[in-house]
Formats: sequence, C-alpha cells, structure tokens
Amino acid sequence: MDVATALQGNWEFRVDHKAIKVYSSKIRGSEVLGFKGETEFDVSLRKLISLFHDFDSYGRWVHQLSEMQVLHQNDDLDYVVRQVLNTPWPIPKREMIVRTELHASEEGALALTMNSAHDFVPVKPDMYRVREAWGAWILLPVNESRVHVTFVMHLDPGADIPPALSNAALFEVPFYSLQKMRSLAQDSSYAPPWPSVVDNHIHIS
Repeated sequence: MDVATALQGNWEFRVDHKAIKVYSSKIRGSEVLGFKGETEFDVSLRKLISLFHDFDSYGRWVHQLSEMQVLHQNDDLDYVVRQVLNTPWPIPKREMIVRTELHASEEGALALTMNSAHDFVPVKPDMYRVREAWGAWILLPVNESRVHVTFVMHLDPGADIPPALSNAALFEVPFYSLQKMRSLAQDSSYAPPWPSVVDNHIHIS
C-alpha cells in the first residue's frame, strides 16, 4: 500500500480532541471501519524516524501493546514485526504480523507503510492471528522542528469479535497512540539513536 492509497477514501470526521483529529471510512469488503488520525508534533523529522526504529520503546506509545518482536530486518528498510495486542477479557489477545517499509513519497512526505504478513511464521495455539491489516504512518515536515503526522489503518480483528464492537472501540487506537507518541517524541530526555541504515536510502536534513 502506498501513500496515495492510504489517504484515499470517504473519510468522515468523528472527533477533535487535544489537537488530534480522528476520521473513519468504510472499507470495501469489510464491516470493520478504517480510521485516520491526524495531529502535529513539535519535533524534528529525524527524531520521529529514530522513534519508529526504537522497537524497545513501542510499548510506551502503541495502544494496548502487550508484546513486540522484530522477526526479520534487512538493509532495505524492510522489517517484519510481531505485535500482540491486549483485548477485553475473555477475548483472546490478537497477534499481528506486519511487514513495514520506510520510503519517500511523491507527496513530499516520508511514509512507514504496514501490510499483513500473517503467514510469515506459524500460528501459536494460544494466539489469535490477525489476517487482515494494513496501514501507514505519514510524516510531513512543516518546518525543521514540526511534523504533521497522519496515522491510517484498517484492521479486522477476527470473526469472534462483532464488527459493532470493533467499530465502537475504533477511535481509541489512533487517539491514544498519537497522544502517547507525541508525549514521548516531545520529551527532551528521550533520545533514541539514529538508525544509520536510513542514510543509505533517504536523505534527511
């Protein structure tokens, strides 16, 4: 999925809270809505890219993240990651395997795209594997110290969770993830290391 595809859709405005705007959109072939969250961070683009490569800190900002593991990475900014997401009892936790790629877009932004890689590793018997998931983080610099952040995603958690329940909780994911990410990124004491592999592919001033 590219940036243009991620931004397409009949986005319906839902809420604007703490400078975070959240939208929803119907997704063809699914009863579960897609979401889009937008806000701006007072932080440099370099620090945001470093944050995305600081996998040990994902638990500090990804909403309801229980486990995080990098299954594969190479020098082409291509990663396969495993995330386990908390769910309300007694629903089993969701295990999600996604392939992520960082690339520059024609729109002048950087995008971290995510696509399901649900068959990358065998399913564990105590986990429910999410099969349908795609999304993107789109980072558009406003100036040297401010970035417009857009988070787009569609995730179908599985047939055992009614679509109405998924849609009712839809807005928690972009709001809380963006809120916690903004707090972490703007924390002057947080200094994630710069991933030097990025320099081989994208020039960041």
